[in-house]
Amino acid sequence: MDSINKNQPEDNYKDLDGGAALEKLKDLVDSAQTCFFCTRQEGSARPMSVRQVDEQGNLWFLSADDSHKNQEIAADPAVKLYFQGSSNSEFLVLDGVATITRDKAKIKELWNFILKTWFTGGEDDPRITAIKITPGQGYYWDNKHGKAVAGVKMLVGAVIGKTLDDSIEGNIAV
Repeated sequence: MDSINKNQPEDNYKDLDGGAALEKLKDLVDSAQTCFFCTRQEGSARPMSVRQVDEQGNLWFLSADDSHKNQEIAADPAVKLYFQGSSNSEFLVLDGVATITRDKAKIKELWNFILKTWFTGGEDDPRITAIKITPGQGYYWDNKHGKAVAGVKMLVGAVIGKTLDDSIEGNIAV
C-alpha cells in the first residue's frame, strides 16, 4: 500500500462484484452521463453519452453506422470507457466488448429528441445503430459518504495534519 493510504485511519479499498458492482456502476454512470469511449485503434477516444445502463450492467449508446467508431468496433470489439462524475470523485474506467445492433425497439427505447441533432431523420434515421457494451473488469474511485462529508474530512485533516481522506477505490466486476 502507498504512503498516503498507510496514514489513513479508515479502510479505503474495496473490490466490488455482483449486485454491489452493478449498483456502483449505475451510480457512477448516472452521475457522469458521458464518457470517453475508446476503441483499440490508437488515438481513438471520443466523448459519448450513455443512453442506458440495463439490469445486466450493459451500457448502451447510439451511433451512426458510417462513423469511425463503428468501423473500429467492427475491426476489434474491445473498448475502454473512462468516466468522471465530478472534479474530485466518481471516477470509473471500464473494459468491455462492443456489439452493434439495428434493433428498432432498442433504438426507440434509447431515443431522445435532442439526438435529432445528429440523426436528422429522427429515430427512424437509416444510419442509426445502438452499441451495447458488455462490461468486463474495471476500476473505480469515489468517496464513501458523499461530497459534503468528504470535503469536511479533507478540511479537518488539513487543519490537524492527519490524513482523513474519505476515498474508496477498488476493482469492479459486473
